[in-house]
Amino acid sequence: MGRSRRTIPEELLLLALDPTTGTTAQPQSLDLGLAGAQLVELALAGRIAPDGDRIAVVVPRPTGDPTLDCALELLRRRGAPVRAVHWIGGPRLGLRQIYLSHLERCGMVQAVPGQMCGVLPTTRYQATDTTISREIRARLDSAIRTGVPPDPRTAALAALAHAVGLGKHLYPGNEGRSSRSRLRDLIRHDPMGGLVAHAVMDVQNGAAAQPRRAPAPAGRQATAARTAPEPARGVPMQPRRGSMARVVAH
Repeated sequence: MGRSRRTIPEELLLLALDPTTGTTAQPQSLDLGLAGAQLVELALAGRIAPDGDRIAVVVPRPTGDPTLDCALELLRRRGAPVRAVHWIGGPRLGLRQIYLSHLERCGMVQAVPGQMCGVLPTTRYQATDTTISREIRARLDSAIRTGVPPDPRTAALAALAHAVGLGKHLYPGNEGRSSRSRLRDLIRHDPMGGLVAHAVMDVQNGAAAQPRRAPAPAGRQATAARTAPEPARGVPMQPRRGSMARVVAH
């Protein structure tokens, strides 16, 4: 794939970047979204495809994008389709920083060193040209305003923006409520984007559980109901809790 086209991870990061403060909105969930955006980009490049709630490598040939190719190779090494929720919730060190550094090399952002509380060194990233961010935002605005089904890239970007919680950043306040609702509705226009967006939300909600099992036949259900043990009296059943893993990049 050529590098003339911005990838979905890059566009998602540019959407999240505040042009005034140089900080990113929803940083923790954004890390999850970037991992999911890589899956969508690889799917659009024809390298992977959904297999139920799993991701299967269909063409292991490199794309030419080093960061995407690293993710593709990791998926290939799994040897079998991997659940999207497990991939997105897995550890990958510094993915956001990798993309910020790439945007800096491309001249889209500029690193601005600073200090937190006058002591801790920090780095903020100011957009050098907001034209690109405005163009990305205009695509989302058009899809929301017109109701016309967007192209797959825009639909996937909208799904991920909703999943990581950028709706309130892009369309704040009561006046943005209807736009946030329509942004959420765009999730249905791209199957891969929808799968990945739901996986991102599941990881955030700690719902990276086992796949749903098919319902048992009626006879078995009745037998199971009769034989299932009751919880001890006076001891409340504890809900299962999932763990939210912060996505990092390698």
